[in-house]
Amino acid sequence: MKTQIAIIGCGPSGLLLGQLLQQAGIDNVIVERKNPGHILSRIRAGVLEQGTVDLLREAGVSQRLDSEGLPHDGFQLAFDGRTERIDLHGLTGGKHVTVYGQTEVTRDLLEARDAAGAVSFFDASNVVPHDMKTDAPYLTFDHEGQGIRLDCEYIAGCDGFHGVSRQSIPAEAVEVFERVYPFGWLGVLADTPPVSEELIYARHERGFALCSMRSPTRTRYYVQVDAEEKIEDWPDERFWDELKHRLPGDVANRLVTGPSIEKSIAPLRSFVVEPMQYGRLFLLGDAAHIVPPTGAKGLNLAASDVNTLYRILLKVYREGRTDLLQRYSEICLRRVWKAERFSWWMTSMLHRFPDNDSFSQRLQQTELDYFVGSDAGRRSIAENYVGLPFEDIH
Repeated sequence: MKTQIAIIGCGPSGLLLGQLLQQAGIDNVIVERKNPGHILSRIRAGVLEQGTVDLLREAGVSQRLDSEGLPHDGFQLAFDGRTERIDLHGLTGGKHVTVYGQTEVTRDLLEARDAAGAVSFFDASNVVPHDMKTDAPYLTFDHEGQGIRLDCEYIAGCDGFHGVSRQSIPAEAVEVFERVYPFGWLGVLADTPPVSEELIYARHERGFALCSMRSPTRTRYYVQVDAEEKIEDWPDERFWDELKHRLPGDVANRLVTGPSIEKSIAPLRSFVVEPMQYGRLFLLGDAAHIVPPTGAKGLNLAASDVNTLYRILLKVYREGRTDLLQRYSEICLRRVWKAERFSWWMTSMLHRFPDNDSFSQRLQQTELDYFVGSDAGRRSIAENYVGLPFEDIH
């Protein structure tokens, strides 16, 4: 079997790349180890930068996003007994973010791929990329009891942090940068009205908390917990009580609680691998980098990678610009590291670190107070939160 682009992984980055390539007449095949039901069962973040929204519109999958997504012109920071609003719209010349769940993005992309009749292999096992440093790479995998070889021109590794793509690159060919944080986020999904029309990021002596939403009737709340915490130790009542403790009094009084429909603990880490390519294998999204969710950058960084590789491949197939292929990693990494910095900064400012002494705690408190008390500081937060611009491909 042959194709132009073999895509490993059927998450948002793989599906979005496949959709854009399909529209451009560039043949692609997706190979995924899970089934669509499992893919759609994964609960993920849902704050989309304007660049991500624009790319989804370009891909022709924005009908539900445009009708059901919730545009947000700002968000709130709660600390030291007060709440400060970051005016995204006013500080960035009219930009905003859109709240629309990653699961819904994935659903829209899956439906579009199915409607286009594009080839996808689900429940594939033993996926292995071969000859990535040659001009004739290929994949082998097992599907429905049959061994398949997929010859291609390029491979896009979109299979996440634990996927085979990055693991197929020799260890000596890449450098890994990583920071593991000593805490995680306990998240609860509930069919309750949001406590606020905008997201609230709360810094408290007991730990960080976040009030978010998926729709006007479905909420997503988080509290910081120690890394070793177990989900079974957090019944709903304990979660709601802890969340109220960490929110300003007026916000806690408005909070509507209810039974959780999903509950999970996500560890926090910062991770980058350099370079993001090996021969004709290109890494995208979580396969190449992880950010703490505090800055709402994970899905958006994946979309940025997709945009870069897609624009390069367009020029390869339409203009013969194969020289651009070697620039993929450097272009992506410039934006990746800026998002890593912002996510690290937000995490550092808003979380309780168990090993911080009193001096470090005062500095943390003062830096946050300085940034929100300065027009330049607020503008810096806003422009990073709405997303830095995609880099042009020349």
